[in-house]
Amino acid sequence: MTRSVTILGSTGSVGRSTVALLDEAPEGAFRIEALVAHRDVIALAAQARRLGARLAVVADPASYQALCDALSGTGIEAAAGPEAVVAAAARPVDWTMAAIVGAAGLPAILAAVSRGGVLALANKESLVCAGEIVLATARAGGATLLPVDSEHNAIFQALEARGTAADPYATVEKIVLTASGGPCRTMSLAEMASVTPEAAVRHPVWSMGAKISIDSATMMNKGLELIEAVRLFPVPEARVEVLVHPQSTVHGLVQYADGSVVAQLGSPDMRTPIAHALAWPARMMSSVPRLDLVTLGRLDFYAPDPVRFPALRLAREALRAGAGATTILNAANETAVGLFLSRHIGFLDIAAVVEETLTRLGAPEVADLAAILALDGAARVEAARIAAERAAA
Repeated sequence: MTRSVTILGSTGSVGRSTVALLDEAPEGAFRIEALVAHRDVIALAAQARRLGARLAVVADPASYQALCDALSGTGIEAAAGPEAVVAAAARPVDWTMAAIVGAAGLPAILAAVSRGGVLALANKESLVCAGEIVLATARAGGATLLPVDSEHNAIFQALEARGTAADPYATVEKIVLTASGGPCRTMSLAEMASVTPEAAVRHPVWSMGAKISIDSATMMNKGLELIEAVRLFPVPEARVEVLVHPQSTVHGLVQYADGSVVAQLGSPDMRTPIAHALAWPARMMSSVPRLDLVTLGRLDFYAPDPVRFPALRLAREALRAGAGATTILNAANETAVGLFLSRHIGFLDIAAVVEETLTRLGAPEVADLAAILALDGAARVEAARIAAERAAA
């Protein structure tokens, strides 16, 4: 059967990998309903033409005319603006890729899961800042969430490997997420203090966008993934561990009560977890480079350094605090990363700004989406204020 597909964030790193897999798929296997991008009209229009999408949406309203011009004569519908993004997400399809970066993707994700189908989740921030709401909306809509982050997809596969039971987590002793360590893995604190945005985005293994590359460098990415893992796979936070694994070959492990450890391995290529989600519950062919263990030769694992990488501690503290603390963590981090990329603060200031924002705002209750969005906005304002204070000191 032909599977209908929408891609939210089609011109980003994950979106481009998804498009590449669709390009490789047999003719007739997939039908593209909608492609959504932020403002890259040229790339969006090219994707829409190549895949024969029914709808192309650009989030930036000012780019609407440019999109119409780029699609002229194709018969592809064009739309623009935040409301159009949500409307595209709400269109009935079998499978949706959620790859809009940051909390900005939350309204579209909620629209997608509320009408059911399969949601391939590459936007970890949605579960971090509004996990309970997303999961409750998915249950109410009958949607299936499939993790696309390489680590969570690895855990999902490792859990599948043992078969399903009445309680699939009863015999799970430990879930282990792996982290490459990023470009700062071997640096001293003094060296990290002078890291430039250009150096921080040069990931040694993965090819990713700027924001997630900085999160990898601070290891906040792994902190966000830890929160996401607890919400996707309901085990206590203390039973989710993080290991630094520079080769980025073992993406996740599950340890069971009988002592068995089931791991998922693969080349560090986002097309692998995307292909798994795109074809699930079957498998599909992809042109991902095959893993050669003989050539690789070794697999190294280290405990993360809590002094040089405090983001992991901050994520655990926010998760334990509950309520709106994880919303604040995510918003403050997005703000601090943006300020670092624009050279307003230093690399080590990122975690410091996040920690101070959490200290000042605490863990207020958030009952619904409106409260979450209000807290998200307040945290961004406070984080920017703290960053300005640090810059002026």
